[in-house]
Amino acid sequence: MIARLQRFTTLALIFWAGLWVTWGISNGRLLWGVGAAAGMLLGYAAVLALEFVWMHRQNRDDAALRATAFQVLRAWWQEVITAPLVFCWQQPFRSERFADTPLSAAKNKTAVLLVHGLVCNRGLWNPWLHRLQNHGIPFCAVNLEPPWASIDDYANTIDSAVRRLHHATGRPVLLVAHSMGGLAIRAWLRQSGADNLVNHVITIGSPHQGTWLARFAATTNSRQMRRNSLWLNELAATEVAARRAKFTCFFSHCDNIVFPASTASLTGANNVHLSGCAHVHMARHEAIFQELWRRLGVARASNLK
Repeated sequence: MIARLQRFTTLALIFWAGLWVTWGISNGRLLWGVGAAAGMLLGYAAVLALEFVWMHRQNRDDAALRATAFQVLRAWWQEVITAPLVFCWQQPFRSERFADTPLSAAKNKTAVLLVHGLVCNRGLWNPWLHRLQNHGIPFCAVNLEPPWASIDDYANTIDSAVRRLHHATGRPVLLVAHSMGGLAIRAWLRQSGADNLVNHVITIGSPHQGTWLARFAATTNSRQMRRNSLWLNELAATEVAARRAKFTCFFSHCDNIVFPASTASLTGANNVHLSGCAHVHMARHEAIFQELWRRLGVARASNLK
């Protein structure tokens, strides 16, 4: 569903931008037409800038080291480049480029399950899937549907994938999650109690303690991510220290979606701060992939592309 929506949005933006340029040429106002088209295609950069302003203000009193103005500006620029690549290309048009590993090829290897976040699909992980495929690491990347349901509703999808991989490999599964995906994994563990099927969990910018930005939320799952929400408090109350010890949580003081920065950390987990990294761009950070590689017990791999 997300692929279809983002495909429609992308093509509609290109169509209307093209109309503005055509109008400009036809009426001898090329600069006006190009300017209007650029405003349509690049308006998201202004929205991102507003998010970074809010983020920087909210991080003033956070426990994490506050980012410098230069780090914020650089992170904004990284997100300006990364966002259209993910939301206008990989997810709408390339989400099925890398098929999950055939279960027959996964025997006696630790498998990786990748879980995306809100308004995303498995196309987010294409750089990861390419590398895992090239190095013979079995993987499965799920789509969480419907996109705006309760986070609890995604537990069955995760459960099915984990059990398939565990049955095929005979080993506990290593899970990697971006943003809301980390909460979906925690919700699955609450429902299933299947800690024995988990090798380790790596979360990337997951709002374990909610996020300030969710105060503007309208969907069920985004409202659950509000700071101190009843859903988050009830989830945390069910977790024991042994479960949280299986988590490594990456967070950043330049995360423009999950902030204040420390809300992406989880008490009792191994929390790792990434300096100057925005929310979507964080899913491409080389240090995170190398952490996965280390836990898989294989040699260092080439960089993410």
